[in-house]
Amino acid sequence: MASLSVYIAPLLVFGLVVFVHELGHFVAAKLCGVYAPVFSLGWGRRLFGWKRGETDYRVSLIPLGGFVRMASRDDDALAGIEGGEADRGSLESVPKQPDGVPAALWDPQGMAPFGPKAVPAERWVESKSAMARIFILSAGVIMNILLTMSVTSGLYYTYGNRYVPAVIDSIVPGAPAAAAGVQAGDRIVAINGDSVRAWDEVLARVSPVTSGTVQFDLLRGTERVQAIIAPQVVDAQDPVTGAATKVGRVGMMVRDSVVRESVSLAQATASGTKATWAMARNIVTVLGGLVTGEVSAKNLGGPIQIARTSVQAARNGAETLWSLIAFLSLNIAILNLVPIPVLDGGQIVLVIAERIKGSTFSMRTREAFARVGVLAVLALIILVTFNDLRSVFTQ
Repeated sequence: MASLSVYIAPLLVFGLVVFVHELGHFVAAKLCGVYAPVFSLGWGRRLFGWKRGETDYRVSLIPLGGFVRMASRDDDALAGIEGGEADRGSLESVPKQPDGVPAALWDPQGMAPFGPKAVPAERWVESKSAMARIFILSAGVIMNILLTMSVTSGLYYTYGNRYVPAVIDSIVPGAPAAAAGVQAGDRIVAINGDSVRAWDEVLARVSPVTSGTVQFDLLRGTERVQAIIAPQVVDAQDPVTGAATKVGRVGMMVRDSVVRESVSLAQATASGTKATWAMARNIVTVLGGLVTGEVSAKNLGGPIQIARTSVQAARNGAETLWSLIAFLSLNIAILNLVPIPVLDGGQIVLVIAERIKGSTFSMRTREAFARVGVLAVLALIILVTFNDLRSVFTQ
């Protein structure tokens, strides 16, 4: 049973992250009065689901995303592009139950595609103001960010603030630290006059120093001593982008110990928000590196890699699994803001462009815009799937 629950982890990761994203779009559409007849986890053909009110909540064939179908004047032309099959029966008036619509979904008093009544124009997404449409398009991103902040804050509150104390375990013979008289067991309490307590803080302050010296304040027993050290410059990889870089090293090893410090709910929320912001900066840095070529596209992973990582995270415990969910949720949020057609960012750009233009683009232009986006997304899917398969067969 335990092993089975581990392999359910990818479904939890994919399902929760996508569900929260699409729920944001769905709730925003409802708040703005847009008719939303379909809320789907997955793309393609409907597998199963249930109808409540005017919406069919379904699970679809391809478990790589999800979509909310919203009433549009161009529904028949765009439904297949935007994530799901076009249900038989458009959002215009139909005289009878169309072929392909299950009897359980048909409502003789309802609106198309599950009823004979036409959808009023005021419930089309195009009838809403530019601000309302941007709100609907950005709501999924907002929900993913809130999920990341909530999960991260919850982890801090549940497990405490986890850090490795800046206590030296050993010194590399002949290294700058040894020459400065630093000893095993010393606790680093300040660097260049700024207090530190965690090893991450030490690395953050020493690594950028590739010339000059660093002042260490050390606690040796009850005695406070000072050491002036000139870091040695070594080759390394950027921990975020993987690019080659130069960093400063002084030749000291940290003691392998972890401290968990209990925090209040307010402190956990503050730490969760700070961690979310730090993750967001790293993700944006990687995306920028992909554009400039500093980061190789070979580093991108897709569904297979996410599934494998999810299984491993589940084996490592709930804390690791929820950390992965928070990280992936933020990735989904930021990637959706990239101005590629069919992604939220691209649709927001289109709405803003129409607002500046003063009129909507033609159907031909919108279809071309959407198809470019589909090709871009398909190219990305092919790339990450290739990377996934390569990693599977080369390990």
